Amino acid sequence: MKRTMVSLAVVSVLGLSACSNMNATEQRTLSGGAIGAAGGAVIGAVSGCAWCGAAIGGAVGAGAGYAYDQVKKGNL
Repeated sequence: MKRTMVSLAVVSVLGLSACSNMNATEQRTLSGGAIGAAGGAVIGAVSGCAWCGAAIGGAVGAGAGYAYDQVKKGNL
């Protein structure tokens, strides 16, 4: 489990460091996906499938990040 957590932390840091050339929508979508994947992996590790939780959490987080951006812009 420790190895999984370290791997997710490294991937999250690398993913977030690449946001400098992105617009606000792309940054929020990527950040939401990374945060969702990390949270989903933790919950999935407790229930027995860390990768399943990371995949589901990443998808939900990316969708939430996109929706948040659209709300901030007044589109939703």
